Amino acid sequence: MTDLSAAHAAAVTDRGRLAGSAYSSDRDLAARQSLYQWQTPRYDLPGIVAERLSGVRGRVVDVGCGNGKFVQRLREDRPDLSLLGLDIAPGILAGVPGPVAVADATRLPLADESVDGVLALHMLYHVPDIPRAVRELSRVVTRDGSVIVSTNSDRDKGELDDLWRRAAGDVLGTGRGPARISLSARFSLERAPAYLGEEFGQVETIELPGTITVHDPEPVIAHMASYRAWADQHDVPFEATIDRARAILAEHIARHRAFEVTCLGGILVCRRG
Repeated sequence: MTDLSAAHAAAVTDRGRLAGSAYSSDRDLAARQSLYQWQTPRYDLPGIVAERLSGVRGRVVDVGCGNGKFVQRLREDRPDLSLLGLDIAPGILAGVPGPVAVADATRLPLADESVDGVLALHMLYHVPDIPRAVRELSRVVTRDGSVIVSTNSDRDKGELDDLWRRAAGDVLGTGRGPARISLSARFSLERAPAYLGEEFGQVETIELPGTITVHDPEPVIAHMASYRAWADQHDVPFEATIDRARAILAEHIARHRAFEVTCLGGILVCRRG
């Protein structure tokens, strides 16, 4: 691991930063989630997860439940399930329908084989020791239970990376600036099967490609600004770069009438047997 990637991993996994800033409320997470309302095709991700749990009965735990988007949907669609939301950030749990608890993915407060379904959605890249967290997911799920994981591809939202580097370069006067931080790089859609395959005999990857099309800069700018918790990791004045990106986007949309972002995320459905 290079010094740069070590610094990246430390920043993305630092518990103080995650609980105290990035997820102290749902403001920034909600900004990232909201961008997808402009995606084609539209994926009902909570609905897909609920469907994948159709054969599961009993207890389901959402590890790293964030603002409870999936817990809320399951409460509506599957009132028969006993649901528990866990997260390391107390602040973001405030609006999640209970029961919820503060917990670490590498030390789950659950007995062996005590839950029938486990969700770990867009969160394993925040865990310092990913293999240990995967072992915990495997430990707590029943022998015939399901574990559903989600993340983004290394190729996800490349246009936003290009926009950031152009804006940062303009601010620094260097042509093309440093890359923006990637949250999912440590556990991308490409890397995830190898990690999960260490514990689960069956790992099914379901890719969810799409294109986000906006006619106004603000949804994209809100998404980019939602990385403010890692502003010190970008080697560039963060707010100035956001402002420059807004100007570049406005010019692009005035000329082309829209700005498109290519997305690739996915879910991985895991079973032990």
